[in-house]
Amino acid sequence: MSGRARLAVCAAAATLMAACALLPLVEQPTWLLQAILLVLVQAVVGATARRVPLARPMTVAAQALVSLMLLSLVFARQQSVVGLIPGPEAFRHFADLLRQGSDDVSRYAIPAPLTDGIELMLIGGVLLIGLLVDTLAVTFRSAAPAGLPLLALYSVAAGLSDGAGDWVWFLLAAAGYLMLLLAEGRERLAQWGRVFGGAPHSPGAPDGGVVAPARTGRRIGAVALGVALTVPLALPAMQGGLLGAAGAGVGAGNGNGGTISAVNPLVSLRDSLNVENDRQVLSLRTSAADLSDMYLRIVSLDDFDGTTWKPSQRHIVGIPDVFPTPIGLSRDVKRASVRTTVRAADWYAQDWLPMPYPPSGVRISGNWRYEPVGMTLVGDHGQDTRGASYRITSLDVRPTPEQLAAAPQPPAALKREYTKVPARLPKVVARTAQEVTAGSASHYEEAVKLQDYFSVTGGFQYDTRVEVGRGPDAIANFLKKKQGFCVHFSFAMAAMARTLGIPARVAVGFAPGTPQADGSVSVSLKDAHAWPELYFEGVGWTRFEPTPSRGTVPSYTLPDTPGTSVPDEALPSRGSSAAPSAAASASDGCSAQLRRLDACGSPSAAAAPQGGGGGPWQGPWYALIVLGALVVLALPLSPMLWRKRLRSGRLGAHARTEEGAAAHTLAAWQELTDSAWDFGIPPDESQTPRTAAARIVRLGLLDPQAGAAVHRVADAVEQVLYAPRPRRVAGLAEDVRRVIAALNGAAGRRARLRALFAPRSAVRVLWVASARWTAFRARAAAARPALRRPSGQRG
Repeated sequence: MSGRARLAVCAAAATLMAACALLPLVEQPTWLLQAILLVLVQAVVGATARRVPLARPMTVAAQALVSLMLLSLVFARQQSVVGLIPGPEAFRHFADLLRQGSDDVSRYAIPAPLTDGIELMLIGGVLLIGLLVDTLAVTFRSAAPAGLPLLALYSVAAGLSDGAGDWVWFLLAAAGYLMLLLAEGRERLAQWGRVFGGAPHSPGAPDGGVVAPARTGRRIGAVALGVALTVPLALPAMQGGLLGAAGAGVGAGNGNGGTISAVNPLVSLRDSLNVENDRQVLSLRTSAADLSDMYLRIVSLDDFDGTTWKPSQRHIVGIPDVFPTPIGLSRDVKRASVRTTVRAADWYAQDWLPMPYPPSGVRISGNWRYEPVGMTLVGDHGQDTRGASYRITSLDVRPTPEQLAAAPQPPAALKREYTKVPARLPKVVARTAQEVTAGSASHYEEAVKLQDYFSVTGGFQYDTRVEVGRGPDAIANFLKKKQGFCVHFSFAMAAMARTLGIPARVAVGFAPGTPQADGSVSVSLKDAHAWPELYFEGVGWTRFEPTPSRGTVPSYTLPDTPGTSVPDEALPSRGSSAAPSAAASASDGCSAQLRRLDACGSPSAAAAPQGGGGGPWQGPWYALIVLGALVVLALPLSPMLWRKRLRSGRLGAHARTEEGAAAHTLAAWQELTDSAWDFGIPPDESQTPRTAAARIVRLGLLDPQAGAAVHRVADAVEQVLYAPRPRRVAGLAEDVRRVIAALNGAAGRRARLRALFAPRSAVRVLWVASARWTAFRARAAAARPALRRPSGQRG
């Protein structure tokens, strides 16, 4: 097996070793067997194309075409021509499978079942990474940069896993990368001798000077390893990465402190609302006489960027014996103490603890931490709610409309933090808020008018299947279409309240559950909900209910305060038709525990009012899209990158033989003349090296030292060309680099930029491609058997 063939096998093996990190994401590992076969076929096609040889772009195109045909054979056989060649029907089938896969990964917890859509996403992604690795490492002979797509594949897989055994997959991927580097070094060593040794130096020059290939490989390897160790710290689901502490918690240290990251705790509300088989999440018993306010709050979202609401990064501490009085609550407001016992279902794994708000004390076992600002409890080091039983003491706060209307201005720092509105928020949001609340005498009246606008007077309809888009215009689209579910209503009301100067945030949790015959209350998936909380000084954070037909409207927002209103079992929140919003779970950063929820699927339908699925599983495709964008951006830089690589090879190490020294001398001269060409001094093949050197010195306006360096290189070339036994000359690479620096210093700014980003000598790539194409056509013509015409003579 040739060195290039061994390198291709190592590239395929490195890709498949990195792809093993995807195994924990699905239940069945059978997809990997198919991926192994397809990647090997892809590598064989590349090896065959290089042996012909085809031009490098043609080799990549052949591999891409064969990969597409393989995917058609596996996933779209009936829609393809002859079961292999993809046509319009096959591409439509691929699109359908990808949509199905996106829906599947939004619906299932990890590890997910291996559906056709998910299998296409996995195998297609591995094939794409394999093509990139083979192209970089084998076709373009740059194994070191090939570590970047391998790193992308590992990072995406590690970011979606639960953190268990991540180090094993990292070591496996790193071993594949190192194997690839060693294979490339061996292949180059077989052709050129010492590749990783030191370059020749001029007398008196310091020792060292590792050659460019080794130096570049070490730098890229160090960067790749550094990114692999640090990128996980920025991905919420990766639980701190390889350098993180043991466990998978969100806290740090000994449990008395630490932070929680801004991970959005929402799952796809649309999936929760449209589940056919509702499931009990929590069972509770409470001393509250009125169940209408028994909302179980999980977490509050207070960071609003115009598209998404998410929790800010907060400091966490140990659970206090008695919680402090909620911020802003004065002694004048009537309140009652409520005791509640809660038991979570064995399948319900949630990082945040559902509790009535505001809590005044919690008794629970396990690694739980307290976040003082939101008065929430969050699991630390892998702790979740699965099968947990806990007791909560909370306050039933009963403000009057008069107290809310007379509320003074909140503290400046609080108002500044909770009234932030991004500049990209559509102006229609603030304009609508002002129109709806016109004539209000207080922020309380404005809040009530906003609530009534959404729930009664504005003509809005509760609909879990409406599409309102995504991004900054999502709220504007919702205000225009007037259809949506609790996420749209709560997000819109909180954003509009902020434009009016009312501190606002969004709470996520569960609406009041259904009373049972045994006196308990059952809270199910369809009770998942989101609602806005507005701050009034003297009362604190106060719940409002803008979503029509969901939950209960607070008594302090009604003209006549009604009596006890136990939730009616006939309401949509109890039926199977119009359930609440979202079971709390992460969106962009859905943690491993949240993804184990049966309902956990798409991440940010709640985070940004939208209709589509999506979720953590979209990570691989987002990463591949980003990688493709980087490739597109790299195209304008390809001449510069090609020149740098060529210069590195020409001025690098060479074999310590007379033939090697001669080849090195001619390569150094070629690099000198090409560099001069890049700065506007075209080569003249009719001149002798000495005459050409004088011309470069004159036109390049070189100083005496650089001019002497040019003539030393020219003298060495004449020795190689004309002397019977040319002597070796040391320091040629340093002389060429000195000349390049002098040319760069003498040139103007425009000429320097042109030489760097659009070097004239890059046209040699086209010349080489043309020569190879001509040679290929000549070999093909020679291999074609001659067709002999019968002479017509009879024997």
